[in-house]
Amino acid sequence: MAKGPLITRTELRKRKEAADSEMKRNQEIAEEEYQEKEKEISDFYRKERKKNKEVLTTRSGEQGKIRERSSKLTKAIVIVGILLIIVILIVLNL
Repeated sequence: MAKGPLITRTELRKRKEAADSEMKRNQEIAEEEYQEKEKEISDFYRKERKKNKEVLTTRSGEQGKIRERSSKLTKAIVIVGILLIIVILIVLNL
């Protein structure tokens, strides 16, 4: 006959707590590794999205804008030139 139990309840409790803490530590490490890999993947694809931006304008649309802007600038230059001529004529006639 055995004199006592092979493993006591306290020993079982200690082993269970040790196993639980080990499992939690392993789970935390795995979670950290997972987060790091997710971050690397998201950084890679974020950089790829920056490289491959969608084209939102057309060449003809851009040329139309440039033509419109250049016509406005030409008109402004002509008006400033006329005003300069008027000022020069007024100053020289005094």
